[in-house]
This record gives sequence, C-alpha cells and structure tokens, in this order.
Amino acid sequence: MVDALLIIDMLEDFVRGPLKTERALPIIPTIEQLADAARSQGLQVIYMNDAHLPVDFELARWGPHAMRGTPGAQVIPELRPRGGDLALEKRTYSSFYQTGLDDVLKKLEVKRILLTGLHTNICARHTAADAFFRGYQTTAVSDGLNAFSEKDHADGLEYLKFAYGADVTDAAALLKAWTGEAYRTPAQGRKVHGEEEPGVRPHVHA
Repeated sequence: MVDALLIIDMLEDFVRGPLKTERALPIIPTIEQLADAARSQGLQVIYMNDAHLPVDFELARWGPHAMRGTPGAQVIPELRPRGGDLALEKRTYSSFYQTGLDDVLKKLEVKRILLTGLHTNICARHTAADAFFRGYQTTAVSDGLNAFSEKDHADGLEYLKFAYGADVTDAAALLKAWTGEAYRTPAQGRKVHGEEEPGVRPHVHA
C-alpha cells in the first residue's frame, strides 16, 4: 500500500495567530518525527494550507485568517516543508476541494492518506469525507491531530471511524510499521508518461 502523509493547517495563524490553540503545540514534535520518517521511507509529505482570499465565505464564520501571501498563512518554522515535499493551497475545510490533491495522489498511486494537523473535527473531518467519496483509505494519527478541545478531538476521531471507516492509530504504531518487513514503500523515481519524476517536487498552488 502506498501512503501519503498530509499535514493540515499547521500555520502561524492556527498555532500562534487569531485562531491559535495551545493544543496545537503538543502535536508539533509528533508531526515533525512522522514527516522525517515518511521522507526516509520514500513517502510523499503533502502540506495542505489555508490561503484565503477576501471573498472567501469561510471568513464570515472565523474572521480573517491565513490570508494568502501573509505571514499568518506560512507553515510554522518547526514544520517547514523540505525538498521533495508538496504544499497545496486550500480555501475551505476540505483538502480536496479545488486544490488538485486528488490528481496529485492519483499520479503518485497513493491508496491511503494519513491525517495530521488541525482540526480533527473540522478540516480533517471534511478531508476524510472527500477521501472516502474518492475511494481512498484514511488513517487518522490520534496524537498527530488536535482540536480546540479534547471533546472536539475525541468526537472528531469517532466520527471519522463511524462515517468513513477510517483507521485510528498513533505515531508509534506508524513508525513501527514503516520499519517492518511487511510495509511496502513506493518505488523511487517512479516514471510518469515515460519520464523519470524529479527528486524534488515543486510547490503547487491551487
């Protein structure tokens, strides 16, 4: 099975800005470790980042946040993308809505997405919904996700399991699986349309 690690909205405005939550802080080192391990296994790391425009309807609910081109829309320094990672912009909750993510995953032959970031019951939930509708398997990393409250987080995980058949695991279990003999990593330098894909993938905009 080919996996991709999604890091959702680990941005300045979500961690330290107008929508900040202290509950984001404990998951930072967990996501950092998972991203490093995923890269070492040849798995694609994909950042899904809010990049709002002034006309976006979501701003009426949450106020201005993560506005495209502003410092608040930048990934926090602890988790900045590295060479080979992808960064896609989104303008609403779902990582799939008008972002090109589905095309990217199909090109990479990804079958399962691993969800980390913010928030378990909002952006992760809507991302899992669209993944389900498109036939992807979803795994929620319980200690790599969080929300405004423990109840929001726990309810979010339960909903992912109930509605979309998502697996829920923790970072330790994933890290162990990635070093086991039974785990298959995608082929390096996969050919697309007869040509080798470059080792470093470009930043991709919505």
